[in-house]
Amino acid sequence: MARIASLAVLLSSTGNDYLAEQYGAVIENVQKECISSLLKNTALSGTPGAGTYEAKRFENKTSNAYGTARSGGAGQKVTATPVVVPVNVDKEIVVEVEQKDVTLYGVDSLIQREAASAQKSMIRELERAFFAAANTAGTAYTTQATDINVIIEGLIQQVETVSNDFVDGVPRDMIHVICNPATYGELRSYFDNVTDGGAHGEAINTFHGVQVHSSVYLPSGTKAIAMAEGAVAQPVLPTIAPAERIPLSNAIGFGIFYSFGTTAVASDLIFKYA
Repeated sequence: MARIASLAVLLSSTGNDYLAEQYGAVIENVQKECISSLLKNTALSGTPGAGTYEAKRFENKTSNAYGTARSGGAGQKVTATPVVVPVNVDKEIVVEVEQKDVTLYGVDSLIQREAASAQKSMIRELERAFFAAANTAGTAYTTQATDINVIIEGLIQQVETVSNDFVDGVPRDMIHVICNPATYGELRSYFDNVTDGGAHGEAINTFHGVQVHSSVYLPSGTKAIAMAEGAVAQPVLPTIAPAERIPLSNAIGFGIFYSFGTTAVASDLIFKYA
């Protein structure tokens, strides 16, 4: 796309196309860089315009003796528990660009800089909301153990061994552990002290078959959260704000509006260690 050379061009369809391109990349990159994007429940239904989504948890079925349905005249009913996910947080990141800024930096540079800033802001907000919801819904895990490897393994097993109407155990490749930096560092030090010829490398990819992440967005006082994929839903609805002139000024405003909601849909699959 040709360089956006002035505020006048920014107000044109070419400028709006460029904004859509830049902020479209923001939305895509937010999904890539958020740890929560690996964990979110995406099996949602509903009409976004109504302001809510719905997640359904289908109950497990038990086997019956052959002929049960035939003699009874019906099979087992499909039983599902719906969880409503309201999209109830409305946000905006709208910036103003003055003509003097264009003279100094150029419109393209300003847009790219502001888009990068918006991306970081969205990541902070969505991650904090996601882990706050997980922390609130999660069950506290306590242990007398002091070794970090024993603590984390025990936390993992809390999720792995859940058995109820909806699940009968959770595979380890569907479980994630999110640590605050201090706890992650302690676990990293444990690996550093393990004689494995450096097989673990610099980062912790998995611990006993479970993916491990470090996040600065866990609520204060929470050292680690173990959860299954899909335990929390967080739909995000973004809209690009087209460039518009600010009344009685030599400035242009543009940015992004977005709405989201965060709800635990499977609190039984979330455990926290504080």
